[in-house]
Amino acid sequence: MSITRRRYPLSIIFSVIGSVLLLFTVFTLLNMVARQILFDFGGLIDAATDSFVLESIGLTLYASLLSTIFTVLFGTPLAYVLARHDFRGKSLIEAVVDVPIIIPHSVAGIALYVLLMSRSPLGSVFANIGIVFEDHLAGIVAAMAFVSASLYINAARDGFQSVDPRLERVARTLGANQWEAFSRVTMPLAVKSLLSGAILSWARGISEFGAVVIIAFYPMIAPVLIYYRFTTMGLKGSQPIAVMLIIICLTVFLMLRLYSERGRRN
Repeated sequence: MSITRRRYPLSIIFSVIGSVLLLFTVFTLLNMVARQILFDFGGLIDAATDSFVLESIGLTLYASLLSTIFTVLFGTPLAYVLARHDFRGKSLIEAVVDVPIIIPHSVAGIALYVLLMSRSPLGSVFANIGIVFEDHLAGIVAAMAFVSASLYINAARDGFQSVDPRLERVARTLGANQWEAFSRVTMPLAVKSLLSGAILSWARGISEFGAVVIIAFYPMIAPVLIYYRFTTMGLKGSQPIAVMLIIICLTVFLMLRLYSERGRRN
């Protein structure tokens, strides 16, 4: 009982301290949404009926979905290898995975531009087969994937590490091959982490600005459009789009989270 009495006040203190960040986040977003609705609801309606704005938001969601699919396809095998095997250079690979988190995203955009522009050796190869990155959808997807892949890979690696390797070995002794043991045993048990990582990667892609604006200013995704409207029209032209993006992204994000939690319970 004495231990419980000592811990209980500490939990309250930590809850109060921790709520500062929570309130800061909620108030920042809620303040902008509330001000837009209360003082300029007409501006929000205008943005919601502007075909250019809707196309920009749709492009943002679509490009981020493509980048997430790309990340899942190539990131899942890498995450599994990092989770299951120890080898020389593993720490270096894990560091490389985390590099996009620590470098400024404008730097990432310049690096991608230098690598993939049509005049570069690699970019010219893609251009010859009809894939152009400068001011095209492919450039947007590449930038989003670059900055968000580490979130998925780390989450997937943690998910695979949480699955006991002995379960795979048992499946192998029962006649399953390596792929069957992976797809029928490991993947279902790690699915919560995989879904969480994919959701975070998708959300991170939507929010990307610095890398995208350098390699593909056009066609404008929503963050680039918001920046352009802010520099040319001020808050009146940019805030309604920002509010729309917040509402749409939060709605989709919560739906995906609920789906992920339902899948975990089932």
